[in-house]
Amino acid sequence: MPFEFNFDNSFARDMTGFYIPWNGDAVPEPRIVAVNEQLARELGLDPTSLMTDEAAAILSGSALAENANPLAMAYAGHQFGNFAPQLGDGRALLLGELTGTNGKRFDLALKGSGPTPFSRGGDGKAVIGPVLREFLVSEAMNALGIPTTRALAALTTGEIILREQGAQPGAVLCRTAASHIRVGTFEFFAARGQGEHVRKLADYVIARHYPDIQASKSPYLDLFGRVRDAQADLVARWMLVGFVHGVMNTDNTTISGETIDYGPCAFLDTYKPDAVFSSIDRFGRYAYGNQHDIAQWNLARFAECLLELVSPGDQKAAAELAGNELNRFPERYRASWLQGMRGKLGMHDEHDEDLELSQELLRLLQQQDADFTLFFRHLSEAAAGDDEALAGLLSNEASMQAWLTSWRRRLAREDVSQEDRMIAMNRANPLYIPRNHKVEEALAAASAGDMKPFHKLLSVLRQPYTERPGLEDFAQPAPDGFGPYTTFCGT
Repeated sequence: MPFEFNFDNSFARDMTGFYIPWNGDAVPEPRIVAVNEQLARELGLDPTSLMTDEAAAILSGSALAENANPLAMAYAGHQFGNFAPQLGDGRALLLGELTGTNGKRFDLALKGSGPTPFSRGGDGKAVIGPVLREFLVSEAMNALGIPTTRALAALTTGEIILREQGAQPGAVLCRTAASHIRVGTFEFFAARGQGEHVRKLADYVIARHYPDIQASKSPYLDLFGRVRDAQADLVARWMLVGFVHGVMNTDNTTISGETIDYGPCAFLDTYKPDAVFSSIDRFGRYAYGNQHDIAQWNLARFAECLLELVSPGDQKAAAELAGNELNRFPERYRASWLQGMRGKLGMHDEHDEDLELSQELLRLLQQQDADFTLFFRHLSEAAAGDDEALAGLLSNEASMQAWLTSWRRRLAREDVSQEDRMIAMNRANPLYIPRNHKVEEALAAASAGDMKPFHKLLSVLRQPYTERPGLEDFAQPAPDGFGPYTTFCGT
């Protein structure tokens, strides 16, 4: 069947003044190297049609699909705490919007399709490594049940792009999102004193993402509350799997509550709250253990944009109302995180000591060299009394005995069979995550023209909780000599 989209582009149609119409650059040899068949079907697309030359031209930005309205979105952002009043889509284009088979609306966007008026002197291009990293990690996050943007396709362009790491094959990512509206989108217009634009954007977001609050007496305060909760739940889920985003700027904080921008991301090996992988995070602002505090800081910037809408003409009242809502973030985050920890620890009921028991475990893990993912995975065996399951992971097994005793005493208060508990715990604790060394192996091979390791790793990550024979190597920590691990933004 011919390659076509059934676009219905509400942002392009309704939000004039919030973007610049723009087209991608023509590239010499666009070629599809990876297609997300599952996602394609969810979007009502035929996966085989995505493998055609016609699709490659459209998804590289070289050709224009029927009914597409390519545009570069305007946004600002606090980057590492410093406000940049104009950022915008410097190497991205929103092609249009699709309605999935579940009835939900999705953006379809390109990343790496060439410079735009927001490029700030950059070339607007992407290279194969960061494109495939986003493909791998976003699909892993989706399989882990974490809200995320997703990759529909990855392409090479036939270009050679120069980066600090050397000459690399050019590439484009085709990405979907519930929307690409960020805290920074609101900041762009609030910083310019364009209150009516802020209101229009808020109304659009409510209609698109939170339509149930349209009839509220205080819709803009409710909007803030909904975004607060979405971000609290999101970051709690990151923490539960050891994910380090790496660049939690406000322009990477989505209003929908999806994870976006997988440039310098990584996963923990051992548990270290101060873990930082990004080459540009020199002072650890976005360290693993800081992520919930940064999320609240970013939400404070969002609240500032909404003050005039919350209580027009009365900044003091608006600040008090918004401040009260913002101060509920830690409670929401803690509740979401603790609920997830109960699942990881095999707890079905709620008891008062659960928080302290969870926090004490993390304090002990910080003193160990235990692999974060494998420790929690093997806890299901320890719950049945098998201490050998953890013995090989701990550098100081004796220091963990008192906690294990308290934990088992806590589990004994529930009428749950060992078999049912083990099954539940293995559904909460992944065995396969995007191990940093495995990701780098796949990206290095792809850069050299071999996509087999990428596709193999992708197939493993799509079933993170199911142990499968022959995949033992994908569940192991990095070998000696790997690291210290450093990631880059890929721009």
